[in-house]
Amino acid sequence: MTTITELRNVTKTFDGITALDDVNLQIAKGAILAILGPNGSGKSTLLRILALLMKPTKGEVYFQNIQITDRNAEEARTQTTMVFQKPILFNTTVYNNIAYGLKMRKEPKDEIEKRVNKVLKLVKLEGFEKRHAKKLSGGEQQRVTLARALVLDTELLLLDEPTANLDPKNASIIEEIIATANRENKTTITIATHNMFQAKNLPNRVALMSNGKIDQAGTPAEIFSKLSKTLASFAALENTFTGNAKTTEDGTTVVEIGNNTQITVTGQYQGKITFYISPEDIILSKARFESSARNILKGKIVEIQDSDALVRLKVDVGRPFTVQITKRSFNEMNLNLNAEVYVAFKASSVQII
Repeated sequence: MTTITELRNVTKTFDGITALDDVNLQIAKGAILAILGPNGSGKSTLLRILALLMKPTKGEVYFQNIQITDRNAEEARTQTTMVFQKPILFNTTVYNNIAYGLKMRKEPKDEIEKRVNKVLKLVKLEGFEKRHAKKLSGGEQQRVTLARALVLDTELLLLDEPTANLDPKNASIIEEIIATANRENKTTITIATHNMFQAKNLPNRVALMSNGKIDQAGTPAEIFSKLSKTLASFAALENTFTGNAKTTEDGTTVVEIGNNTQITVTGQYQGKITFYISPEDIILSKARFESSARNILKGKIVEIQDSDALVRLKVDVGRPFTVQITKRSFNEMNLNLNAEVYVAFKASSVQII
């Protein structure tokens, strides 16, 4: 792995309050890394230090294997770009906003025009060149700020909650832009987010933050295959339930989670427990079927979310369960809202938190 930037034992304090606490982090060149955590966990502070806009109180920052000091920080900063959560735009046209950095670099006029037109296509804002940037919708404004960063073609792009407060359509466009820029331009991208679905599907790696520390780091599969207490602590993750557990004679446990809904789990537990079931571990069927799964529940589809080759369904079985299936299966079963279906999953698929 070629590392583009690294933090070693980085701590940042503000008036005696610790925002980052002895953080160690390596970011691989060409990768997409998601910094996942709740508000106040230190994500934005971490991004500002990576962008060389803020110095750590303690610790070392390396960029392309060179330790950053006061002497070389300005030069290294030209190879990083940060996009903030709230769009910051100049009071002028979309074209002038995007071209600003290139003009500051004194690039030739024809080169500026070529690169601006290319990035406008990437962010799906072709024909918006003469539009006033501040009169665009929130999603369009965020795409302009992203274009202004991408047009500089820096080594590292840092995004602070890039889809926060955006409607699903614009959020999807932003995510597509990020994936395309990484794939086609080989741009290394780090995203601060509290969106778990985004962190599961967009990046190559995830760093899970809590209280100024990185608690876990790994691939999305490694982070989400087993739900940790840290991951569950800051959001109501889909298919996470709490209920009263009672052991059975066959050595399993039955958990009552409300609305006459019971879940069988492996192992023996008594009293209040919390558990998680991955949407990928749930089988969906229009008819009840014979299965070794200990949990087979009847319900109806109350929500459908289409995402390229996959479809995520919310099925109300007394409590809402999220299920993920392929679009092909969705079409073959001819599913729609309010359709009656069965969800099935093994007791061993239930992860106790």
